[in-house]
Amino acid sequence: MKFVIFAALLSVAAAFMAPQEQRTPVATELAAGRREFMSAFGAAAAAGVLAPTAANAIRDYENIKYLGGGNVVDINNANIRVYLKMPGLYPGVAGKIASNGPYKTVGDVYNIPTLSNAEKEVIKKYESRFTAQPPSADYVIDRINNGLYR
Repeated sequence: MKFVIFAALLSVAAAFMAPQEQRTPVATELAAGRREFMSAFGAAAAAGVLAPTAANAIRDYENIKYLGGGNVVDINNANIRVYLKMPGLYPGVAGKIASNGPYKTVGDVYNIPTLSNAEKEVIKKYESRFTAQPPSADYVIDRINNGLYR
C-alpha cells in the first residue's frame, strides 16, 4: 500500500514540473540526416533504373508506299500478294522474285536462274512498276508468307 501511495505522489509531482528540453547528440543528427539522404538517393536511383525508356523504333517506314498501296512495287520488301495486281506474275513469277532477293537493281531480277523466256517477258512488261529499295528486316521476313489465308 505504501508503494501505491508513493507512486501516486510521484505522478502528481511530475505533473507540476516543467518539461525539460531533450537534446539529441550531434552524431545522432548526422546519422539521421545521412539516413534520410541515402533513402532519398536510393528511391531516386530505383526510379531512374525502373522507369521505362523511350524506344528507338522506326514508327513510319519511309518506303511503305512501295509495299503494295500504289502502282510501284518494291521487289525487295513487298509481299508476294502484291503481284496479284499484275496479271501473269502471280503466283509463279512472283514466287521466284520474292524468294530470290535481295536485289541491288531491278535489272537483277533477270538473273534468276529458273526464269523462262516467257516469264522474263512478263517481268519486262511490268519493269517500270518495280523499284529496288534496301531490304528491311521488318518486311523481308514476310515476303513469301504473310499469314493471310482465305
